[in-house]
Amino acid sequence: MSRLSEEFLVSAAHKSADLTHRSTIKRNISSYDAAVAKGKTRFADFEAARARAAQVKSEGIRNLASLLETFESKIIARGGHVYWAENSEDARQYICDVAQRNQVKTVVKSKSMVTEEIHLSPALEKLGMKVWETDLGELIVQLRHEPPYHIVTPAMHLTREQIRDLFREQMPDDMTGETHQELVATARRFLRRAFFAAEMGISGANFLVADAGLVAISTNEGNGRLTTSLPRVHVVVTGIEKVIPRLQDLGVLWPVLAATGTGQPITTYSTLIGGPTTADEIDGPEEFHVVLVDNGRTEVLADKAQQELLRCIRCGACLNICPVYRQVGGHTYQSTYPGPIGSALMPIFQSQQEYGHLSYACSLCTACNSVCPVKIKLSDHLLENRREYVAEGNAKISEKIGFSLFRWAAMSSTRFALFGWIGRKTLRAGLAMGISPHALGPLANWTKYRAMMDVPKDSFRDLWRKQNGNH
Repeated sequence: MSRLSEEFLVSAAHKSADLTHRSTIKRNISSYDAAVAKGKTRFADFEAARARAAQVKSEGIRNLASLLETFESKIIARGGHVYWAENSEDARQYICDVAQRNQVKTVVKSKSMVTEEIHLSPALEKLGMKVWETDLGELIVQLRHEPPYHIVTPAMHLTREQIRDLFREQMPDDMTGETHQELVATARRFLRRAFFAAEMGISGANFLVADAGLVAISTNEGNGRLTTSLPRVHVVVTGIEKVIPRLQDLGVLWPVLAATGTGQPITTYSTLIGGPTTADEIDGPEEFHVVLVDNGRTEVLADKAQQELLRCIRCGACLNICPVYRQVGGHTYQSTYPGPIGSALMPIFQSQQEYGHLSYACSLCTACNSVCPVKIKLSDHLLENRREYVAEGNAKISEKIGFSLFRWAAMSSTRFALFGWIGRKTLRAGLAMGISPHALGPLANWTKYRAMMDVPKDSFRDLWRKQNGNH
């Protein structure tokens, strides 16, 4: 068992027993569920919209290389720069070089999971730069020195009182009250100084529009537009899978993303960016860079069985519906992308040995399949990862022995019947002697909160023969 696997089990047990944590998550996800249910009713046919969104993303994946080249040529023609980063280190180095070349001292970041994935902020801070997250949730977890808890709502696990106490400690000069509105105003005052001081703005991308050569960004707080327009250098950090063929495709992707991500008809700020400022424009960056991050994505692309994972639009719907995520929370996964999508992607992006255990953090209820706006069958991919995890030799010795023994017994009806008879007799004898079910190996966790099942005297085959003879 790997270190991360052991830590997952410990954290999962702790969070599952934390009733305050579970209550906070339940309340926040319940609000999300109500909003999303209402948001879907605005569609004449939401299932048709899902199907079309899946088609668009699949087309983008099938034609990934040519679409990215088209996108690149459009950006370069407008005076922008495009860099193809093979891995996290490559991406970090390029962005750090751009920052040092421009003598950057302060960086503001709009929300970007890819920058979390490549650990960009620590690399910039190591060079002496001050980096500020400007999404409210991201700022909160940054001040707490925590990673995001959720793909869409990074501070979902915190109460208003916890955020109030954090702001009193970290930004006392900007505090004027403790209502939701006053706390937001506190963060705005605090961040306004960072926006005006920053020489570099860093954003992610929701979509890369190939035929128009535009970066599409969706935000609800306005911080994205300030990040991309005020600093003199703007760097977009995005995964290569974000490319879509046509500008008109946003007509379905933007509403579907908003409906499943937050329940809105469309996000408050939907922005298209195509390059540095021109002579007749009064705002925008003087220097514009797009960093296209691979970091394991071409490995997913090459695997036909797993390829559809690249359709993901990071809406967070699978996290919110997942019964495991709702109990153990986002930080338990210890990965950039938590929940079902993270459990499917991280073993491929990183390694089965480190993150393969996440594929087992799933009840296989398939609820995530039903809510994914681009119709990814996540449960299939989690099962595929489990097969890969075992094939690479990561299973426990006890599991290997147990399943090998079961296979051997199941290959013979006589052996199977014999083992069943031995098992029944042993259990009945042990329970008759007063042995607690909690001591019975794999049954321990089951019987901790449930009554032990009655052990039948006869097998199903024996009962069948008694009732039906040998027929």
